Amino acid sequence: MRAEDVLATLAEPLAQELMAARIPARLAYTALDGTPRVVPMGYAWTGSALVMATVAKAPKVAALQANPTVALTVDTDEQPPHVLLVRGTTTVEIVDGVPEVFLDGARKLVAPQAWEGFEAGVRALYDRMAVLTVTPTWARLYDFETRVPDVIAAQAAARGL
Repeated sequence: MRAEDVLATLAEPLAQELMAARIPARLAYTALDGTPRVVPMGYAWTGSALVMATVAKAPKVAALQANPTVALTVDTDEQPPHVLLVRGTTTVEIVDGVPEVFLDGARKLVAPQAWEGFEAGVRALYDRMAVLTVTPTWARLYDFETRVPDVIAAQAAARGL
């Protein structure tokens, strides 16, 4: 998929709405033992990358350094579901302290009344973190009203629906 098409998909209003919502990304990667893993992650969208942070010694950090290819989804749980699917490559940077991007991503997920305690706890806990920057190489957006996966559209067409 061309980079311009990926960014155009991610700039669409529904994609922007999903990325701004109180929904974690579900990040899929391949662990060092070759098995698939999926983890929920807070994240921030920079306009060109999805950026998240985690404990520097987390198993996913070594796995992403060995194999930076990932997929992620941001999706709703109501009907019809709204789904943003992204594939990309990840860079890992180990930083001192708690990076602002971690706080930006967490701010969407932590209730405002709990924020002060959350931030203080995080700053007390983490001396170093890994910043994961996912550069999208592919993106799809489904609202299951006007946009559905191709296989569903073909099935509906085959049945005259």
